[in-house]
Amino acid sequence: MRKVLLPSLIIIAASLLVLRIFYLQVIDDSFKLKSDNNAIKIKYDYPERGYIYDRNGKLLVSNQASYDIMVIPREINKLDTIEFCELLNITKEDFIKKIEKAKIYSPRLPSVFLTQLNKIEFAAFQEKIRKFEGFYFQKRSLRDYEVNYGANIFGFITQVNENLIAKNPYYNSGDLIGKQGVEESYEEILRGIKGVKYIQKDKYNREIGSFKEGKYDTIAVQGEDIHLSIDAEIQKYGEELMINKRGGIVAIEPKSGEILALVTAPSYDPSILVGRQRSKNYTLLYRDSIAKPLYDRGLLAEYPPGSPFKILTGLVALQEGVINEQTSVACNHGFSYARGRFMRCHCHGGMLQLHRGIYESCNAFFGTSYMKTINKYVKPSYAVDVWSNHVKSFGLGQFMGYDLPTGRKGNIPDSKTYKRIYPNGGWRSTAIVSNAIGQGEVLMTPIQLANMMATIANKGYYYTPHIIKKIEGKPIDKKFTTKHVTTINKKYFKPIIDGLFDVYNLGTAYHLKVEGIDICGKTGTAENFAKIGGVRTQLEDHSIFVAFAPKDNPKIAIAVMVENGGFGATIAGPIASLMIEKYLRKKITRTDLETRILSKSLQGQYAKLGGLSETVKREMKKQDSIVQSKTTTSKINKDTVKSIKKVTR
Repeated sequence: MRKVLLPSLIIIAASLLVLRIFYLQVIDDSFKLKSDNNAIKIKYDYPERGYIYDRNGKLLVSNQASYDIMVIPREINKLDTIEFCELLNITKEDFIKKIEKAKIYSPRLPSVFLTQLNKIEFAAFQEKIRKFEGFYFQKRSLRDYEVNYGANIFGFITQVNENLIAKNPYYNSGDLIGKQGVEESYEEILRGIKGVKYIQKDKYNREIGSFKEGKYDTIAVQGEDIHLSIDAEIQKYGEELMINKRGGIVAIEPKSGEILALVTAPSYDPSILVGRQRSKNYTLLYRDSIAKPLYDRGLLAEYPPGSPFKILTGLVALQEGVINEQTSVACNHGFSYARGRFMRCHCHGGMLQLHRGIYESCNAFFGTSYMKTINKYVKPSYAVDVWSNHVKSFGLGQFMGYDLPTGRKGNIPDSKTYKRIYPNGGWRSTAIVSNAIGQGEVLMTPIQLANMMATIANKGYYYTPHIIKKIEGKPIDKKFTTKHVTTINKKYFKPIIDGLFDVYNLGTAYHLKVEGIDICGKTGTAENFAKIGGVRTQLEDHSIFVAFAPKDNPKIAIAVMVENGGFGATIAGPIASLMIEKYLRKKITRTDLETRILSKSLQGQYAKLGGLSETVKREMKKQDSIVQSKTTTSKINKDTVKSIKKVTR
């Protein structure tokens, strides 16, 4: 048996090898296609990217024609370099540099020589292309922005790098890919599928027709259109309200988790990242390390949430049974929580119960409620984990899973946090009481604050926030239609909501009411420190406001964070009221608030942090000089100057 087994295995293996070779060489000639590369020219047909619409069908992003100059280095022959460079308005040094880069990629394969020529530039080159062997043009489509806002939502299109080409065989040198925003999140849907044509060449390098009569050719498939959940009108309005301010606004539809507005300030006109000036303009924005126009504060900025966090403090205390609606706490403009320790409060003082504690934002009431929650259990470490788990059930302290490629998880402390801070133990509720009022170790992003309010509006559940509403011909991810239920009993939300409603009727947002709209809200002020000249300096507090409306059957939940804006009712509160009215009524009746906010500038506060970087200042001067010295300036240069100035307002 052993004598037969080995020869049998050898015969079987040899037979399989012969069959495979026969298949590859005789039946399947795809490998011949690759081996004949010298006699075959590959042309790609790039499809249009899918269009982007808002929730109401308004077109936000379409496409415009563009042309890339491609080069195959080994086919360059008898080139008049001077004429070529003058035609494309480049230097000889640039020409040499680009050719060398193309040779490194491949002497025989096409690579991009010059990108994104407009129609006028292309027409001039097309007239003389026959004189430049080794060069040809590749038609592409670039983004055409129908609006001048929403840059952080859309993202932009850029060329793939070598690392991505090595990882993903779909992409070749010079291909375009979406970066940031929905362009990155939905790249595979928006990009479509590029077509390929194989052209046969003769020994004189002349094209003689399709290889194998087009057997291997494929047709380009246009990208799918997508509809965002964004309401274009309130997105635009939010960006206008945030001019000359820094911060973020996030609005969510509670019943679906759809993001209605995602505002970051400062921002920029998305059109400046299109065309041949894209790289230069991106560098200009990137180097502004102070205003940070590329930094999406709505998703990335982690702030102490301040008084809005008292909502969760109250809910957890109710759930744990340490307070009820009738629990009374004495406030003497604050309360003494330990020997020599006093937490100040700006409410009117006296004996307060839950309802008044909410609408007057009493630190004493919620500080006491938090300490009772922690002191309920023998071990503070166990107690803080109980509290932390309740709070995390609102989607806090974790990445939320929304469909945008950037974000931060904030911070909700637990026992591990305090074991690191107090390695020798001995800590208790008095050491961590500042968590009660949204200070201490608690950090939240604006989108988390907005989702918290959506959860309150829903009386205890939320859907993962998402920016996609519809994809043509495809369902959206099921995770966006999956309900998440908190650990808080539904019955405890009613007294909290009643208190939030009276924030507008009796409390800190009384002057922000909008006639005819029942708004539930909460003001917030978070302390703000920064290092200036190496010294920890207290700056103007951050202004925070969260709200939802209407009280019954809520349609919008919103969080507004304005850096260095002062009290919550000063800037963030009016912005929230205006955004809510704009969304629900499509018009504004509180024109007094609108005028005040549109004219309000916080640049003086930001100047304390150093103002605009010197690099950006120099570039702005250069851009201004270009515009003033040229009688005909391209639209992209004008838009660049306008947009960069918008960033600094």
